[in-house]
Amino acid sequence: MKVSIIIPTKNGARYLGRLFTTLKEQMFRPVQILVVDSSSDDDTQNICRTFGADFIQIDAKAFDHGGTRNLAASRVIGDVFVFMTQDAFFENKECLKNLISPLKHPMIAASYGRQIHDEEANPIQVFAKSFNYPSAEMMKGIEDLPKLGVRTFFFSNACSAIKKRAYEEVGGFPGKTIMNEDMFLAAKLLQKGYKIAYQADAVVYHSHHYSFTTQFKRYFDIGVFFHRNQWIREMARSEKEGIRYLKEEIRFLSANGQKGWIPYALADTASRFLGYRTGLLEESLPLAIKKKLSFNKNFWEYGTSSSGSR
Repeated sequence: MKVSIIIPTKNGARYLGRLFTTLKEQMFRPVQILVVDSSSDDDTQNICRTFGADFIQIDAKAFDHGGTRNLAASRVIGDVFVFMTQDAFFENKECLKNLISPLKHPMIAASYGRQIHDEEANPIQVFAKSFNYPSAEMMKGIEDLPKLGVRTFFFSNACSAIKKRAYEEVGGFPGKTIMNEDMFLAAKLLQKGYKIAYQADAVVYHSHHYSFTTQFKRYFDIGVFFHRNQWIREMARSEKEGIRYLKEEIRFLSANGQKGWIPYALADTASRFLGYRTGLLEESLPLAIKKKLSFNKNFWEYGTSSSGSR
């Protein structure tokens, strides 16, 4: 397999040295590293060129989670695309090899790696990583919907690999989307009968520390995504998964002597739930309000059509 690594960046200078170092240390060597940068005003471009990465620069206002990745995919030479984010770092030198290894199977179109928290993570963040990225690998197909629900479509571009042929067969990522372009692509692949592998031994450090306000805004965008892609929501509603998540979170905190964090967990869940439910109602909200509530504000300048793609 010829692997091209695609990394969207925006003022990523503080991350990129570590990222490129871990990529250069991999046992499996990619044929190309391509960075698509949203007009960074720090040292991002110089760092990328120092490490020999190919570089595309776009206007920051033109960035789109799906469309920008499609642009990058059209410029690479590999037959496997590995998508990463600027703040995700491989744990060891075998991770890239482990990530792409399932793609040898003809029916596995994509794989994604395990994300683990950094040393500064609080118990809420520790639980989130362990819940979404368990220690056991998994292979998912459309037939798993009754058992896994919306988690059947869970897929993360922070560390993922996709066969070019399968990617092109389903039309790549959605051309304009506010969020969850990776879930959209996963759902399309599974509808085609492909499988997706979760590789627990392809590990990246990847953490975010979000406030309640930021969580609300991010989940508002997720609600908008599901409103505009009813076909996914009809196959697997996410509300039941949210209830299961909270129950497991409280059980985790109690079992680990962290009951003091339960009020925080409840407030965090409330902010995410309210954001999500508000996002589902986006069609009835004025554009000015949606811009204020959204994490991805640029989307509303260029992506105001409310139609979804099936």
